[in-house]
Amino acid sequence: MTLYGPSSVAGGSGEDGAVPAVFLDKVLFCWPGREQPVLDIPSFTVRAGEHVFIAGPSGSGKSTLLGLIAGILSPSVGTVAVNGVRLNDLGGAERDIFRGDHIGFIFQQFNLIPYLSVLENVLIPCAFSPLRRMRAVRQGGSPLQAAQALLERLDMSSTLLNRKANRLSVGQQQRAAAARALIGSPSILIADEPTSSLDADRREIFLQLLLRECGETCSTLLFVSHDLNLADNFPVTVFLPELNRAAEENGQ
Repeated sequence: MTLYGPSSVAGGSGEDGAVPAVFLDKVLFCWPGREQPVLDIPSFTVRAGEHVFIAGPSGSGKSTLLGLIAGILSPSVGTVAVNGVRLNDLGGAERDIFRGDHIGFIFQQFNLIPYLSVLENVLIPCAFSPLRRMRAVRQGGSPLQAAQALLERLDMSSTLLNRKANRLSVGQQQRAAAARALIGSPSILIADEPTSSLDADRREIFLQLLLRECGETCSTLLFVSHDLNLADNFPVTVFLPELNRAAEENGQ
């Protein structure tokens, strides 16, 4: 495992010398059996605690980029480092542990387990990550209490906490998925098109709740969407086709 500190990440440390939350250097990614890369990113850095809006049309490589940052995928060439750890140096099981400890993920389709209750879904990360469980205990006294407090802050009614996930509305599923991603204060939160199923009013309400929670825990937020109307809520916007040279080569 390679730990990247301020002196060892070329061009990757911030002005204060802090290790970046995300650092990509000369990254190429090709799917097996294909010569044309999906991603060709010379450099990409996200500071710890930064909130970044990532925009781009379908096919521009958004999901692939998130997969690399989450350690689900490995680059064909180049360096992907998260919180100073070079993910290229980790095996598959090690990346799974790292992701469980440090990264919360809100999926576009939420990916809740339908036969589990809201609380049972939210508590899943604490079952797989002792670090997330310890943080939840420190914050709430117990993982259960931390989950209940988090759901309350996300405006989830207490009457819904024991309801099965397949009996929730889309908005309720979204907030449950956000709570699952946020419990145990992961240092990085990745939100992949989490508002695509919501109307404008609910989209804005959810976004403000999410930004507030990430701000209170100083979590780095990578928010991916094709809806540029949301970009004004973020201090940094990245248009992926301008970052990804492969998109230009493929005519995207």
